[in-house]
Amino acid sequence: MRLGIDLGGTKIAAVVLDARGGVVWHTRVPSPRGDYDATLEMVARLVGDAEHAVGERCSVGIGIPGITSPTTGLIKNANSTWLIGRPFHADLQRYLGREIRLANDANCFAMSEASDGAAAGAEIVFGIILGTGTGAGLVVRGQLVVGANAIAGEWGHNPLPWPDGDELPGPPCYCGRAGCIETFLSGPALSADYQRRSGVALSGEEIVRRAEDDSDPIANATVGAWEIRLAKSLASIINVVDPDVIVVGGGLSNIVRLYGRVPALWGRWVFSDSMTTRLVPAQHGDASGVRGAAWLWP
Repeated sequence: MRLGIDLGGTKIAAVVLDARGGVVWHTRVPSPRGDYDATLEMVARLVGDAEHAVGERCSVGIGIPGITSPTTGLIKNANSTWLIGRPFHADLQRYLGREIRLANDANCFAMSEASDGAAAGAEIVFGIILGTGTGAGLVVRGQLVVGANAIAGEWGHNPLPWPDGDELPGPPCYCGRAGCIETFLSGPALSADYQRRSGVALSGEEIVRRAEDDSDPIANATVGAWEIRLAKSLASIINVVDPDVIVVGGGLSNIVRLYGRVPALWGRWVFSDSMTTRLVPAQHGDASGVRGAAWLWP
C-alpha cells in the first residue's frame, strides 16, 4: 500500500492506493497554519490513521508547495511559509521512525498523471499547473526528474519567450525579476491583463466564461493573447525536452478551447517540421497531487 499526503497551505489531503492505483482510504483536514510542530504532529496522525484503516504499514510520500534544498536540507520556495528554513524532511522521518519521500507538489502532479493518468505509458511527460501560480514537473520513463538544484520543471520563472514589444519588460514577479512566464500565464495574470485592456476587474473564471460564450470581445482578445503566450512558452519546453505528452492541471486547465488552439499555434516556434506532442487535461484533477505523492514510491 502507498500512502500519499498533499500538504497544502489551507488543507492536507491523504490517500492510500493499492498496487493498481485504486483508492482504498482517503481524508482531508485543515492545515495547522503557522505552526511547524503541529504540522509534524498532524502528518504523523494521518499516517497512523491511514495504516490503522488499511491494516498494514504503508510507504509514505509527501507533496509540499516548495522544495528541500539539496545544499542545506531546509525547505525553500514554499508558500506554506512556516516550513521555510526548517528541516521538514529530516524531522518528519525522525518523527515517524522511517524513510519517507518528499517532493514539490507540481512534481507530484506530473508523477500522478504519468503513472496512471492522462499520460500513462508515455516516455517523457511534462505536467504543468496553471492556477494561482505556474508550476511544472518532468517525468522520464516513469522517474521523476528533480535536478541538481531541485528545481527541474520551474518553467514559470523563465522569461516569456519571443515577447512582443508591448510585453517588455513584463510585469514584476515576486521572485524579484520581471517578465517571468508566471506573470503572463497564471490566473491572476489573466485577470490583470483583462483589467489593463478594459479597466474592469474580473475573475479569471468570469473572463473565460465570457470568452467561451463570445459575449465580450475584450475577454475573447485577452484569452486569445493568453493562448499565444502559452503556445510560445510550451514551444520553448518542446525545443528542450521534446515530451510525448504535456498534461495541464490547475484552474485554467478548464479552458476547453486551449487544447485545440494552443497546439495549432505552437508549431510556429517549435524547431521541427512535424509535431506529435499531445496537449491534454489532467485525468485526476484536484486529486493528482495527493496521488502523485503516493506514486513517489515505485
